[in-house]
Amino acid sequence: MITFTQSKIEMEKDKTQELNSFASQVRRDIVRMVHAQNSGHPGGSLGCVEYFTSLYKGIMNHDSNFNMDGINEDLFFLSNGHISPVFYSVLARTGYFPVEELSSFRMIDSRLQGHPTTHEGLPGIRVASGSLGQGLSVAVGAALTKKLNQDDSLIFSLHGDGELQEGQIWEAAMYAAANKVDNLISTIDYNGRQIDGDVDDVLSLGDLSAKWKAFGWDVMSCDGNSIEEIYKTLETAKSNSGNGKPIMIIMTTEMGFGVDYMMGSHKWHGVAPNDEQLQIVYHVMSPQHWAMRFKRHVADVELVKEVAKESNL
Repeated sequence: MITFTQSKIEMEKDKTQELNSFASQVRRDIVRMVHAQNSGHPGGSLGCVEYFTSLYKGIMNHDSNFNMDGINEDLFFLSNGHISPVFYSVLARTGYFPVEELSSFRMIDSRLQGHPTTHEGLPGIRVASGSLGQGLSVAVGAALTKKLNQDDSLIFSLHGDGELQEGQIWEAAMYAAANKVDNLISTIDYNGRQIDGDVDDVLSLGDLSAKWKAFGWDVMSCDGNSIEEIYKTLETAKSNSGNGKPIMIIMTTEMGFGVDYMMGSHKWHGVAPNDEQLQIVYHVMSPQHWAMRFKRHVADVELVKEVAKESNL
C-alpha cells in the first residue's frame, strides 16, 4: 500500500529529476552557444542554471505568449546581462522563441545579442542590461507599478556580486525598503568572482547579509547550485512576500558549475571553450554531472551513464 507521504516523496523526486534534466540541457546550450562564436560569458551563466530553471519551471507565474506589460504575471529582470546565454536558453526551452534561434547567439542582426536588449524585440526581454548596477532600480519601478495597478503579481531580479560595487544598487536598496516594496524578490549570484579577479581582492563586500539587513531588507541565503535548495528558498520567499519588506536572497554559487575545468577561477568569466574543451563537456563531464546531480535519487551511477548515453550527452 502506497501512503500519501510516499506518493508525495515520489512526486518530489520526479520533479527534481525533471528540473535537473532541464538544467543539464541548459548547460549544454550555454557551452555550445559561447563556443560557436568564440565569445561570451560561460562562467556566471553555468553557475546560475539552477536559479533560472527553478524560476521558469515552477516558481514564476509567467506566460510564454509574451506581452511587454505582463499584466497579472510575475516579471523577471536580469541585471547582470552578461550571463545572457543561460537566460536565452531557458527562455527558448520554456517556449518564448524557437530553440533553433539559439544558434544565432552574438551574430550580426541576431535577436540574441551578447547583452539582452529590448530593441531586438526578443520575447521575454523587458530591459536592456549591458551596464551593471541598473537592474534593481528597474525592478523596484516595476514592483511599484504592480502595486499602483493593484496587480498582486511579484517581481524577481538577479544581480552579480561584483555588481554590488555600483552605487546605484544601494540607492535602489534604500528606496525599496523605505517605500515598503514588498512584492520584490531579488537574488545575488554570490560566486565571489568578477572579471578582474576575486571580489574580495577587487573590492570586498564585507558582511553582505548584515549590509542588506541594515538597509531594511529581509535576507535569505541558499546554495544556488542545489536545485532542491534554491527551489525551496524561492518558494519560501514567495510565501514571505507582502510583509512590508523587500526580500534579498544571497545565493552562493560556483562560477562554471557543472564543468570541472571552468570551476575555481575567474578566468571563465568571459572566455569561450575551444573545440577540445567543448568535447570534454559533451563526452566526459555529462555522465559525472548527472551522477552528481541525481545522487540523492539514483544510487546506480551506471544507470545515470546509460541515461546520458541515450540522451546523446
